[in-house]
Amino acid sequence: MEQFLNNKLAVVTGGTRGIGFAIAEALATAGASVAICGRGTESTQQAVTKLANRSRSKIVGATADVSKHEDVSRFFEFVDRELGALDILVNNAGVGRFASVAELSVEDWNLVINTNLSGVFYCSHEALSRFRKRGGGYVINMSSLAGRNAFAGGAAYNASKFGVNGFSEAIMLDHRYDNVRVSYVMPGSVDTEFGGGSATRAGWKIQPDDIAEIVMMLLKLPERTLVSRVEVRPSKPSK
Repeated sequence: MEQFLNNKLAVVTGGTRGIGFAIAEALATAGASVAICGRGTESTQQAVTKLANRSRSKIVGATADVSKHEDVSRFFEFVDRELGALDILVNNAGVGRFASVAELSVEDWNLVINTNLSGVFYCSHEALSRFRKRGGGYVINMSSLAGRNAFAGGAAYNASKFGVNGFSEAIMLDHRYDNVRVSYVMPGSVDTEFGGGSATRAGWKIQPDDIAEIVMMLLKLPERTLVSRVEVRPSKPSK
Protein backbone atom coordinates (compact mmCIF):
# COMPACT_ATOMS: atom_id res chain seq x y z
CA MET A 1 0.00 0.00 0.00
CA GLU A 2 1.14 3.52 -0.81
CA GLN A 3 2.72 5.26 2.20
CA PHE A 4 0.58 8.37 1.88
CA LEU A 5 0.05 8.81 5.64
CA ASN A 6 3.67 9.15 6.70
CA ASN A 7 3.98 11.52 9.70
CA LYS A 8 0.23 11.31 10.34
CA LEU A 9 -1.10 10.33 13.76
CA ALA A 10 -4.36 8.41 14.11
CA VAL A 11 -6.71 7.08 16.78
CA VAL A 12 -9.09 4.17 16.19
CA THR A 13 -11.57 3.37 18.94
CA GLY A 14 -12.68 -0.23 19.20
CA GLY A 15 -9.56 -1.15 17.26
CA THR A 16 -9.00 -4.61 18.70
CA ARG A 17 -11.02 -6.62 16.18
CA GLY A 18 -13.36 -6.50 13.20
CA ILE A 19 -13.76 -3.23 11.34
CA GLY A 20 -11.66 -1.27 13.83
CA PHE A 21 -8.70 -3.63 13.57
CA ALA A 22 -8.88 -3.61 9.77
CA ILE A 23 -8.90 0.19 9.72
CA ALA A 24 -6.01 0.41 12.18
CA GLU A 25 -4.00 -2.02 10.05
CA ALA A 26 -4.71 -0.07 6.87
CA LEU A 27 -3.70 3.22 8.52
CA ALA A 28 -0.45 1.70 9.80
CA THR A 29 0.33 0.10 6.45
CA ALA A 30 -0.14 3.51 4.83
CA GLY A 31 2.48 4.95 7.20
CA ALA A 32 0.45 6.46 10.05
CA SER A 33 1.29 6.02 13.71
CA VAL A 34 -1.80 4.50 15.33
CA ALA A 35 -3.30 4.41 18.81
CA ILE A 36 -6.14 1.98 19.46
CA CYS A 37 -8.37 1.39 22.44
CA GLY A 38 -10.54 -1.48 23.57
CA ARG A 39 -12.36 -2.47 26.72
CA GLY A 40 -10.18 -5.51 27.52
CA THR A 41 -6.54 -5.29 28.56
CA GLU A 42 -5.52 -8.61 27.04
CA SER A 43 -7.37 -8.15 23.75
CA THR A 44 -5.98 -4.64 23.37
CA GLN A 45 -2.41 -5.77 23.89
CA GLN A 46 -2.86 -8.71 21.52
CA ALA A 47 -4.15 -6.36 18.84
CA VAL A 48 -1.23 -3.97 19.35
CA THR A 49 1.22 -6.86 18.96
CA LYS A 50 -0.46 -8.11 15.78
CA LEU A 51 -0.52 -4.65 14.25
CA ALA A 52 3.10 -3.98 15.17
CA ASN A 53 4.13 -7.26 13.53
CA ARG A 54 2.36 -6.30 10.30
CA SER A 55 3.78 -2.81 9.76
CA ARG A 56 6.73 -0.58 10.52
CA SER A 57 4.55 2.13 12.03
CA LYS A 58 4.35 2.99 15.70
CA ILE A 59 1.40 1.18 17.27
CA VAL A 60 0.18 1.82 20.81
CA GLY A 61 -2.94 0.87 22.70
CA ALA A 62 -4.73 1.34 25.99
CA THR A 63 -7.94 0.13 27.58
CA ALA A 64 -10.84 2.56 27.50
CA ASP A 65 -14.61 2.33 27.60
CA VAL A 66 -15.75 5.16 25.35
CA SER A 67 -19.12 5.30 27.08
CA LYS A 68 -17.30 6.80 30.07
CA HIS A 69 -16.02 10.34 29.72
CA GLU A 70 -13.28 9.76 32.30
CA ASP A 71 -11.94 6.79 30.31
CA VAL A 72 -11.92 8.84 27.11
CA SER A 73 -10.04 11.71 28.79
CA ARG A 74 -7.42 9.30 30.14
CA PHE A 75 -7.07 7.63 26.75
CA PHE A 76 -6.43 10.91 24.94
CA GLU A 77 -3.89 11.88 27.59
CA PHE A 78 -2.21 8.56 26.77
CA VAL A 79 -2.31 9.49 23.08
CA ASP A 80 -0.69 12.84 23.90
CA ARG A 81 2.17 11.07 25.67
CA GLU A 82 2.66 8.35 23.08
CA LEU A 83 1.99 10.15 19.78
CA GLY A 84 2.33 13.80 20.76
CA ALA A 85 -0.42 15.03 18.44
CA LEU A 86 -3.39 13.87 16.38
CA ASP A 87 -4.48 14.12 12.74
CA ILE A 88 -7.14 11.43 12.28
CA LEU A 89 -9.89 10.11 14.55
CA VAL A 90 -11.91 7.04 13.59
CA ASN A 91 -14.87 6.60 15.94
CA ASN A 92 -15.51 2.90 15.50
CA ALA A 93 -16.32 1.52 18.97
CA GLY A 94 -19.90 0.32 19.19
CA VAL A 95 -22.28 -2.14 20.81
CA GLY A 96 -25.70 -3.55 19.98
CA ARG A 97 -28.55 -4.65 22.19
CA PHE A 98 -31.69 -5.73 20.40
CA ALA A 99 -35.21 -6.08 21.81
CA SER A 100 -38.62 -4.52 21.43
CA VAL A 101 -39.06 -1.24 23.27
CA ALA A 102 -41.28 -2.93 25.86
CA GLU A 103 -38.61 -5.53 26.55
CA LEU A 104 -35.52 -3.32 26.26
CA SER A 105 -33.98 -2.65 29.65
CA VAL A 106 -32.94 0.81 30.77
CA GLU A 107 -29.43 -0.56 31.28
CA ASP A 108 -29.18 -1.80 27.69
CA TRP A 109 -30.61 1.46 26.34
CA ASN A 110 -28.02 3.46 28.26
CA LEU A 111 -25.19 1.14 27.21
CA VAL A 112 -25.99 1.50 23.51
CA ILE A 113 -26.62 5.26 23.54
CA ASN A 114 -23.65 6.03 25.79
CA THR A 115 -21.26 3.90 23.73
CA ASN A 116 -22.43 4.53 20.18
CA LEU A 117 -23.44 8.19 20.47
CA SER A 118 -22.04 9.82 23.60
CA GLY A 119 -18.73 8.04 23.01
CA VAL A 120 -18.51 9.63 19.56
CA PHE A 121 -19.07 13.05 21.14
CA TYR A 122 -16.53 12.47 23.91
CA CYS A 123 -13.81 11.38 21.49
CA SER A 124 -14.58 14.07 18.91
CA HIS A 125 -14.55 16.74 21.60
CA GLU A 126 -11.11 15.60 22.73
CA ALA A 127 -9.82 15.40 19.16
CA LEU A 128 -10.91 18.89 18.14
CA SER A 129 -8.61 20.69 20.56
CA ARG A 130 -5.72 18.58 19.30
CA PHE A 131 -6.61 19.21 15.66
CA ARG A 132 -6.44 22.91 16.38
CA LYS A 133 -2.76 22.54 17.24
CA ARG A 134 -2.12 20.69 13.95
CA GLY A 135 -4.09 23.15 11.85
CA GLY A 136 -6.85 20.66 11.04
CA GLY A 137 -7.79 17.00 11.04
CA TYR A 138 -10.24 14.35 9.92
CA VAL A 139 -13.05 12.63 11.86
CA ILE A 140 -14.51 9.46 10.38
CA ASN A 141 -17.50 8.00 12.21
CA MET A 142 -18.66 4.43 11.75
CA SER A 143 -22.42 4.55 11.53
CA SER A 144 -24.72 1.98 9.91
CA LEU A 145 -27.52 1.62 7.41
CA ALA A 146 -29.54 1.24 10.61
CA GLY A 147 -28.98 4.97 10.94
CA ARG A 148 -31.52 5.61 8.20
CA ASN A 149 -33.54 2.37 8.11
CA ALA A 150 -35.25 1.46 11.37
CA PHE A 151 -36.00 -2.19 12.08
CA ALA A 152 -38.05 -4.04 14.68
CA GLY A 153 -36.04 -4.72 17.82
CA GLY A 154 -33.51 -2.03 16.97
CA ALA A 155 -34.82 0.99 18.89
CA ALA A 156 -31.64 1.66 20.87
CA TYR A 157 -29.29 0.84 18.02
CA ASN A 158 -31.34 2.77 15.46
CA ALA A 159 -31.51 5.80 17.75
CA SER A 160 -27.77 5.73 18.36
CA LYS A 161 -26.91 5.54 14.67
CA PHE A 162 -29.50 8.11 13.58
CA GLY A 163 -27.83 10.30 16.21
CA VAL A 164 -24.33 9.61 14.89
CA ASN A 165 -25.44 10.71 11.42
CA GLY A 166 -26.90 13.96 12.70
CA PHE A 167 -23.93 14.62 14.96
CA SER A 168 -21.51 13.99 12.08
CA GLU A 169 -23.24 16.53 9.86
CA ALA A 170 -23.38 19.09 12.66
CA ILE A 171 -19.72 18.79 13.61
CA MET A 172 -18.81 19.20 9.96
CA LEU A 173 -20.80 22.44 9.75
CA ASP A 174 -19.34 23.68 13.05
CA HIS A 175 -15.71 23.06 12.13
CA ARG A 176 -15.29 22.95 8.36
CA TYR A 177 -13.55 26.34 8.42
CA ASP A 178 -11.16 25.04 11.07
CA ASN A 179 -9.85 22.65 8.38
CA VAL A 180 -11.66 19.72 9.98
CA ARG A 181 -13.26 17.25 7.60
CA VAL A 182 -15.95 14.86 8.82
CA SER A 183 -17.35 11.78 7.11
CA TYR A 184 -19.59 8.98 8.27
CA VAL A 185 -19.69 5.47 6.85
CA MET A 186 -22.92 3.47 6.90
CA PRO A 187 -22.27 -0.25 6.33
CA GLY A 188 -24.91 -2.90 5.98
CA SER A 189 -24.14 -6.51 6.92
CA VAL A 190 -20.44 -6.87 7.78
CA ASP A 191 -18.82 -10.23 8.53
CA THR A 192 -17.66 -9.56 12.11
CA GLU A 193 -18.31 -10.75 15.66
CA PHE A 194 -20.43 -7.68 16.41
CA GLY A 195 -23.30 -8.30 18.80
CA GLY A 196 -21.62 -11.23 20.50
CA GLY A 197 -21.84 -13.63 17.58
CA SER A 198 -19.00 -15.14 15.60
CA ALA A 199 -17.72 -14.11 12.21
CA THR A 200 -19.50 -16.30 9.67
CA ARG A 201 -17.16 -15.87 6.71
CA ALA A 202 -20.30 -15.56 4.63
CA GLY A 203 -19.18 -14.77 1.12
CA TRP A 204 -22.04 -12.35 0.46
CA LYS A 205 -21.28 -10.11 3.45
CA ILE A 206 -19.11 -7.01 3.45
CA GLN A 207 -15.64 -7.76 4.82
CA PRO A 208 -13.90 -5.50 7.39
CA ASP A 209 -11.10 -4.88 4.87
CA ASP A 210 -13.69 -3.45 2.47
CA ILE A 211 -14.60 -0.79 5.04
CA ALA A 212 -10.92 -0.09 5.66
CA GLU A 213 -10.45 0.53 1.93
CA ILE A 214 -13.28 3.06 2.00
CA VAL A 215 -11.61 4.88 4.89
CA MET A 216 -8.35 4.99 2.91
CA MET A 217 -10.25 6.37 -0.08
CA LEU A 218 -11.68 9.18 2.06
CA LEU A 219 -8.27 10.06 3.47
CA LYS A 220 -6.68 10.16 0.02
CA LEU A 221 -9.04 12.83 -1.29
CA PRO A 222 -7.66 16.36 -1.68
CA GLU A 223 -8.42 18.61 1.30
CA ARG A 224 -10.68 20.73 -0.90
CA THR A 225 -13.05 17.78 -1.30
CA LEU A 226 -15.28 16.09 1.27
CA VAL A 227 -17.44 12.99 0.98
CA SER A 228 -19.89 13.52 3.80
CA ARG A 229 -21.58 10.13 3.81
CA VAL A 230 -20.84 6.70 2.39
CA GLU A 231 -23.54 4.03 2.24
CA VAL A 232 -22.19 0.49 1.87
CA ARG A 233 -24.19 -2.66 1.33
CA PRO A 234 -23.56 -6.20 0.11
CA SER A 235 -23.90 -6.27 -3.66
CA LYS A 236 -25.68 -9.65 -3.56
CA PRO A 237 -27.24 -10.22 -0.13
CA SER A 238 -28.49 -13.64 0.86
CA LYS A 239 -32.02 -14.23 -0.43
